[in-house]
Amino acid sequence: MVRKFSDVLLLDDDRQRVETLQTCLDFVGVKCHFFDFVAWLQQGREFDLTSIGLVMIGHSSLPIALEKLIGELSIEQHPLPKVLLCEWPELGAENSQRLAILDYFHSPYRYDQLLALLHSAQLSLKYHTAAQPVQLECQGFVGQTPVICEIRNLIHQVASRDVSVLITGESGTGKEVVARALHQHSDRRDKPFVPVNCGAIPAELLESELFGHEKGAFTGAISSRAGRFELADGGTLFLDEVGDMPLPMQVKLLRVLQERQFERVGGNKTLEVDVRIITATHKNLEEMIKTGEFREDLYYRLNVFPIEMPPLRERVADLPLLISEFMSRLQEQGLSVMHFLPEAMESLKRHPWPGNVRELSNLLERLAIIHAGGVIGVSELPVKFRHVEEPNPEKYNPVMPPLNLIPDESTVITLDEDREALPQAKLELLKKGIDLKNFLETTEQQLIEQALSESGHVVARAARLLGIRRTTLVEKMRKYEMARS
Repeated sequence: MVRKFSDVLLLDDDRQRVETLQTCLDFVGVKCHFFDFVAWLQQGREFDLTSIGLVMIGHSSLPIALEKLIGELSIEQHPLPKVLLCEWPELGAENSQRLAILDYFHSPYRYDQLLALLHSAQLSLKYHTAAQPVQLECQGFVGQTPVICEIRNLIHQVASRDVSVLITGESGTGKEVVARALHQHSDRRDKPFVPVNCGAIPAELLESELFGHEKGAFTGAISSRAGRFELADGGTLFLDEVGDMPLPMQVKLLRVLQERQFERVGGNKTLEVDVRIITATHKNLEEMIKTGEFREDLYYRLNVFPIEMPPLRERVADLPLLISEFMSRLQEQGLSVMHFLPEAMESLKRHPWPGNVRELSNLLERLAIIHAGGVIGVSELPVKFRHVEEPNPEKYNPVMPPLNLIPDESTVITLDEDREALPQAKLELLKKGIDLKNFLETTEQQLIEQALSESGHVVARAARLLGIRRTTLVEKMRKYEMARS
């Protein structure tokens, strides 16, 4: 988690220097917490360091173990950035990095030097805490790649602030998931989250959908109806695909954003709403502004805090986590969990994913239906997802071993071109005449019974022994009235 830089902790026994530095910090708008070393040794353990972004350490009139004291100035085992206001030879240059000592800050105190130190402290905090990703409890928002961790941090930083957020990215990247995460972690979480897909609603109906209408406002308006703005009052209105909004509606949306007021279609009563607007689009709005398709003033109203969702092909390391998340959802729908062989997972990582996370979701649902509870190898993937060679193709073309399933020789007739090779008993049988159909059915039934016995009455296994489809074997068993165990 990247913490926001905020206050300065000043430890110094030099009163004149303390007053000068407090004036400097106040000038740049940074709050300063001051302790002399006696007071700090007595009260320091009770002080909350979570608001501190930089520690300034000056002269001590007491003989203290400064290295030990500095070592305790940390948050979650990460040392706070520090600057020294005077020489401390006992620290040694080799300990500076370990103790997060950035530099010395000597009089005369210059404005540009102070800003540079504050900036270094800010970067130090970011470096030391970036390895601790923010944990957001939001269904569907999974991933541990750096770009996703950064988006988590952005959500964490802006969720509680009532500003407009514009989420951009290709179709299917999960923009609505981000919008829901922003709502769930805001102060509006107990109020409605109302999504509207601007591209899915005809232009002539969009105004009524957003602002509502009064009875008789147009043909078919048989009663008054509240719009999405009213439904979202106190909560969040998510306008998806805002780039598809027609220009006349853009003007009306801009007015609502500026005045927080609107009228229903066919009405004359002004309604006020308290709504946070989150928008999303897969289009390049800046290019649309140049072509006159999107209003520039509306763009800057919506794009107060931008968040860009990356395409799946740029975060393929998240595939196992995404697959696990989607598998959990499929389980809730009554489908069985599948498992992927390493080569199948590698094949998926090489796929370009033009449909992004939505394409992955559709693929997994398809596989879960076809291979319920099974193991997925490269050959189980649809053809367009096969980007590596099947490592064991022989598994899919097995050579069946010869089976000793032939009945007693005296009951079998082999019709060979060389009749002299037939046993005499078989020739005699042919001379007397036989019911060939009945003979073949009896032989087939005996073979099926022996295959079932050999396979432990597992129909699928018996079908493989006989070299026929499972459904074909089931039909033949029904024909001969053979019960399935």
